[in-house]
Amino acid sequence: MNNKNNFFTFFCLYIAQQIPMSFFATIMPVIMRQEKFSLSTIGYTIAILKVPWILKFLWSPVVDRFNVTIKDYKRWIILSELIFAFFIFSVTFFDFVTSFYAILVVIILSFFASATGDIATDALATQSFDRKDKSMINSMQSMGSFGGAMIGGGVLLWIYKHTEWSHLTHLLAFVVILALLPLFFNRGLTINRDHSVVKQVKMKDLFHFFTQRGIGKQIGLLLLYYVSMIGTLAMISPYLVDLGYDTKQIGTMRGFLGPATGLVASFVGGLIIRKIGRHYSRILFSILVLFTTFYFYWISTTPHPEIQLLYIGILLLFGSYGMATVVVYTLSMDCARKGREGTDFTIQTVLSHLSGIVIVLVSGQIAHHAGYTNLFLFEFGLACLSLIYILVVYRKKETND
Repeated sequence: MNNKNNFFTFFCLYIAQQIPMSFFATIMPVIMRQEKFSLSTIGYTIAILKVPWILKFLWSPVVDRFNVTIKDYKRWIILSELIFAFFIFSVTFFDFVTSFYAILVVIILSFFASATGDIATDALATQSFDRKDKSMINSMQSMGSFGGAMIGGGVLLWIYKHTEWSHLTHLLAFVVILALLPLFFNRGLTINRDHSVVKQVKMKDLFHFFTQRGIGKQIGLLLLYYVSMIGTLAMISPYLVDLGYDTKQIGTMRGFLGPATGLVASFVGGLIIRKIGRHYSRILFSILVLFTTFYFYWISTTPHPEIQLLYIGILLLFGSYGMATVVVYTLSMDCARKGREGTDFTIQTVLSHLSGIVIVLVSGQIAHHAGYTNLFLFEFGLACLSLIYILVVYRKKETND
């Protein structure tokens, strides 16, 4: 029973982070495209929103150093999320269109607070579950992300057309605070850690992560595994806008159906990893990613693909991304050193985000100058490279897999 309660606690924490981020990340590209911003500018804006999640590795050793007990982690997470909620609430005082850049600054500040809480959340999750449950806690993380995306990027995008901007920001801040309650009241979380090890965590541990034996192949996986999905996801909303779909239709496809599929796929992905192991799951999900990127290239060769084909594409895109995310998170937790869980997991997620930012920028340029068909062909090539890497570098199954 404790494990179920713990899973629910982390699900709430992850969904609380994701709802506001998904809303802002989804609404901005749509409004910007409607206001005739270029695809390149949209790509730059999406990339800027990721900056806090790229830089968070710089203070991750501080989180590891000063968080030893469950009480420490709860205090750190709750305070960070309350600051996150405060900044979101402050967005109330700006008009989205006329004060776009002011809102962008406030949102970035809020993301810095949320990223700090995320370091502690990931560190606590890494220590609270054993190896056999690692895939399922990462399912909760991915499900929280997709659930937040479904609400923030789907439901709230639709509500945005029917209510005032201030009402939504109030609601977002309230949801963040509400989602902290399961953590506050959870008495069943336990961690095992040597306190003396924690106090030795220093900034140089950031660099020592890269000196571990065999860490190179994990870094390659982080940079390549689902980078093709990120590029496609970044440009899917502008693609739908240019095909003639309105905000409500995009909200249904990209904001609701997609995340709902990702949520289910994340849970299934966790079960698959537990059943067949990390080795075969890594290969299986990589093949699914490859098929998905080819599918988008295929439908984009038609100027106006039927809506049924787009729905299938959305299902494939979010389904494959959900499963790929779970296996990457699980492998990242496996590589976290004792006493440096927040630092090591953060470094690995930052590497994934960093490659994602590069691809988002490149994808925006390719879509702007060469069109969507060439963009999706490029993503297909990246997926091919990723699968080849997996088959070559991970050709032998590990004994503890």
